Amino acid sequence: MRTLMTSALLMAISLPAAWGAEKGDFLTDAEIERLRDAQDPSERIAAYLEFGQLRLARLDDYRNRPANPDYDVPEYLEAQLDEFIRITDALKDWIEDHYNRHIDMRVGLKKFLELGPHQIEQLHHIEESPDPYSAGYHQSLIDAIDDFADALDGATKALSEQTKMFGELKRQEQATAQSIKENEKEEKKRAKTESKLRKKDHEAGPPKDPDED
Repeated sequence: MRTLMTSALLMAISLPAAWGAEKGDFLTDAEIERLRDAQDPSERIAAYLEFGQLRLARLDDYRNRPANPDYDVPEYLEAQLDEFIRITDALKDWIEDHYNRHIDMRVGLKKFLELGPHQIEQLHHIEESPDPYSAGYHQSLIDAIDDFADALDGATKALSEQTKMFGELKRQEQATAQSIKENEKEEKKRAKTESKLRKKDHEAGPPKDPDED
């Protein structure tokens, strides 16, 4: 009995807390604050990935818990998938906006392509290992998989294009720097030559008047 009471108490505490204090928002106050601090494009991508991973962890945890008549676990699982999808959409919008504005986010895109496949694997694992609540969230799970796969595809293309674009910009910068360096070298050489000529003219003295001969 004590064990059951302890489990019920833990669920009563953890469910609302994990559900963003039941505000109906898809991000908690702490996550919103994290986004305010993560103004760098790549840092923001990493933040969204962490938020999505947290939802997947909650989903995988609670779907294997025994049914409890005091809590609407199916609705909670559906909410986690809904939040995951909305986080994915926010991530896609962020990438698209910064891609269109030609802002470098290669670091974040590489991190996405490094961690993203693991999240897809988690989603497929959930799909392939049914639980007592699977029927209730199956369609949302399919939508989450499709949406995240689309995000991965977009990130792959964005990284490829940004690698080309910023690689070309770097080559142009290097070429410009080399040109400036060569111009400076030529200018120094010209100034040195002029200095030698002025010194030679000074040593020779003023030109003689032909009438003096």
